[in-house]
Parts: sequence; C-alpha cells; structure tokens
Amino acid sequence: MTTPTPARRTTARAIADDLRAQIRTGTLKPGDVLPTSRELADRYGVTPKTVGAGIDLLKGEGLVIGEQGGRRRVRANRPIVWNLTRFERGSRRDSASGDDWSTAIRDAGREPAQHITLHVGPADHRIASWLQVPAGTEVVQRIRLRTVDGQPYQLATSSFPMSIAAGTPLLEERDVSMPGGILAAIGHPQIQVRDEITIRMPDPEETEQLELPQGTPVAEHVRIGYGESGPVRVMVTIAPGDRHRLVYELEV
Repeated sequence: MTTPTPARRTTARAIADDLRAQIRTGTLKPGDVLPTSRELADRYGVTPKTVGAGIDLLKGEGLVIGEQGGRRRVRANRPIVWNLTRFERGSRRDSASGDDWSTAIRDAGREPAQHITLHVGPADHRIASWLQVPAGTEVVQRIRLRTVDGQPYQLATSSFPMSIAAGTPLLEERDVSMPGGILAAIGHPQIQVRDEITIRMPDPEETEQLELPQGTPVAEHVRIGYGESGPVRVMVTIAPGDRHRLVYELEV
C-alpha cells in the first residue's frame, strides 16, 4: 500500500522566494508597501511569525526595509552610475559651483550636495602606507558626506600630507572646488591614480551616517593619487551597494 504524500508546508523560505520573485518581476514595485503580516499569513496559510521570518530574509538581502509603525516596504533607492574611468580623468569639469563628482550628478538630472568636516592629525597605518609616509605623520583629512536629492549616497575621506595642504584651501572647512581640481591649482597635480575596491558590510558608524537599511553591503573604493615624486592624496569612498553602479571603461 502506498503511503500518501503529505501536503508541503509553506515555510518562511518559500514565502521569501515568492515575494522576491514578485519584486524582481515588478509585481511589487520599488516603494510599494507590503501587505500586513496578517494579510500575508492568510494568503499563505501560515502564522504571522512564519511570515515575519520570511520577510526578515528579504530584509537581510536588502530587498525590503522596515519603517516606523511596523510597515515593510520594497526598497526604492535610485542608483547612480559612477564612472570611475572618467572620474578625475582627462578634462575635469570642476568649477566654483562644484567638483567633478557634483557636475556628473547634475548631468544625470539629480541634485548633489557635500557636507564637509575637516580633521588634522597623525596618519594611521593604512593612510600612512597609501601615502608612503611614516605612521604618525601629520595629515589633513577632508571628510565629505555626499548626498543626492537630499539622501546620503557616499562618505568620502580625502587625506593629504600636511606638507602639501599647508597654506592652501585644503585647510578650509567648506566645499572647495577649483577648475582642474584643487591639487592641480596648488601645484601638486595628479598624474596617475591607483584604485582598490573592497566589497564588505558597513561598520556601525557608516550605517548611521549613510542611513543604511539592514543587510546593505558597501563598496570601499580607495583611490591613491600620485604626483611626480609620489602619492599626494588618498581618497577612501564608502558607497552603498543599493545606490551605485560602478563602471570602468578600458581600452583593449
């Protein structure tokens, strides 16, 4: 006698799979509010606890965010295309109204802003190794929280040896931009850059500053700028994965 096959029980994983498919096909669109836990529980024939576990999986993947009042919404960020080949290369578009990054954001029909914090102090081992100076060497750091349409999009920290920054606008705690770039304007042009990119999870401070939902990875983009006699600047940019598409264009 053949034993009847029991009906498959709907699991949290199955609920997450179904909702994920709806998000990817556009049935659930960016910004849409998900049905309540009770509504989903009735739909799938499970308890609200099982529904909550399924939605937690989507939160961990960064597809769904929680809001005050218990609502869950499909993430709705509009990514920017950040072309790292063109950024700071060739004919720069810096002007008194904004640097190369700000100009690129405006060209995309978005509204950029940069909020500057200035810090002067000893270089830690990472900064020192990138700038090829002894650890503890005095450096100037310009920390920029970059926003697009009022939302945090990047945290960019540029570090300069004091020997280069002293007596220049790099020591001014404001959004300073000059045609061709500040370094070229003060006599230390970059003639070569090296990029290092790491994909990782953010630390608590980055999560707070960039207002990152749970489960959002970031790209850490390190760009070292070299002058004629060595490094003149290192910029470390933290870019949330849900808000960026990084592009390189290489000749072959």
